[in-house]
Amino acid sequence: MRRYKRTLAAFALAATVVTGTAGWASGSAQRPVTGPPPGTGQWLGDRTLGRALPDPERAGPEDVSAFFRSLSEEQRRYLVRRHPLVTGNLDGVPVALRYRANALAVRGTPFERLAAPGRRILAFDPRGRGQVAEVYGDLERARRVAVVVPGSDIDATTFDRADDPYGAPAGMAASLRTAVGDDRTAVIAWAGYTTPVGLGADAATGALAEAGADRLARFTQGLRAVGAPGPSLFCHSYGSVVCGLAADGVNASDIVVLGSPGMRAGSAAELNAGARVWAAKSPSDWISKVPHVEFLGLGHGADPADPAFGARRVPAERAHGHTGYFAPGTDSLRAFAAIARGDVR
Repeated sequence: MRRYKRTLAAFALAATVVTGTAGWASGSAQRPVTGPPPGTGQWLGDRTLGRALPDPERAGPEDVSAFFRSLSEEQRRYLVRRHPLVTGNLDGVPVALRYRANALAVRGTPFERLAAPGRRILAFDPRGRGQVAEVYGDLERARRVAVVVPGSDIDATTFDRADDPYGAPAGMAASLRTAVGDDRTAVIAWAGYTTPVGLGADAATGALAEAGADRLARFTQGLRAVGAPGPSLFCHSYGSVVCGLAADGVNASDIVVLGSPGMRAGSAAELNAGARVWAAKSPSDWISKVPHVEFLGLGHGADPADPAFGARRVPAERAHGHTGYFAPGTDSLRAFAAIARGDVR
């Protein structure tokens, strides 16, 4: 009987996605941005340094890091000036060089606000709706690193929106960095994948999450290649699907999911993450109305906030709705800060 009810729920979910009823909004189908950064062709054809540049599609972050360590400061400056989009997006490039490259890359684009003084843009890809990663704190000297992975409707335009700051990655990361309250922890807002728009079929299936998981894994491998510690991941809504699929490749110390529709796994143990897994869900979060099933590719599986999943509980009674988990004064933000600092054993 229980399996029968779950099957019915899955069909209800399918009907919801297709028709846009029961409170779900229709969504536009998105094609994920994948592959090497823009400008790769010119990069590969550049022989100015008298040697081949690493292939962004084939060279791993460790190889990229070793290549840049072999360059003089003048050669590094040349690559920043000549190829800012590749240098700024190539995992394994030294952090300071990526900041400088991306400050150049955003100029003359609709996202020029990202070049404002004091902003540390670690990645910027103008393709599609635009992808961004921004650092809060001193990543080069940090002893702890937290990465915020957002859910639907996030891109370079909504990355730092002011009308719902704690539902956008920049606001989430800035709030977490303030709550952490020390200089040893850096927080990265990572909007580095193509997110669903609305709550249509893209949000109910795993295609965009699979593409995002590959990008997240490579991003964290790039952090390791430049000497950063293994991160703690804070994964909101559809971002938790991305984190679930990337769990075995991110070398994370902790994976924290909030407002999760599922992680495409039946339990925390199935993630094979080698990390502690945490889950938060506010009593007022509409995500509770989403069936936690996976059937014919629709849905994302078990509820990570269900004790049976095996995740550690994060209190979220004071978080309001689906985007209130990082709001100042909430029990969830206080717990996130303790995890990010490494205070919780």
